[in-house]
Amino acid sequence: QVHVIESGGGLVQAGGSLSVSCAASERTFSSYAMGWFRQAPGKEREFVAAISWSGESTWYADSVKGRFTLSRDTAKNTVYMEMKYLNPEDTAVYYCAALCQGSCRQVKEFANWGQGTKVTVSS
Repeated sequence: QVHVIESGGGLVQAGGSLSVSCAASERTFSSYAMGWFRQAPGKEREFVAAISWSGESTWYADSVKGRFTLSRDTAKNTVYMEMKYLNPEDTAVYYCAALCQGSCRQVKEFANWGQGTKVTVSS
């Protein structure tokens, strides 16, 4: 069983930056793509970004492209997401997801989820 734990998040003003990270508990982390999703109050959980097992490929939702950047450190079993130019629409609970099989853009394709970390962007 792979467990993922998010950290980071918090409160930031519009236009600011924030980073979140996701640590996985087992070495199998390195063999699968990892992803980030977010869920705003009253809304469905939506795809944000994902990174391949090697870290060489990343893909992003259109809403965050150019503002969010993913990276991973395989030795530390950790994925990092840097978020810039944040706006109030980015306010949500951000979830890390592991063990993806498929396009890695859908909730159902990920087997393990963290508890989430809250990001609040004030206007």
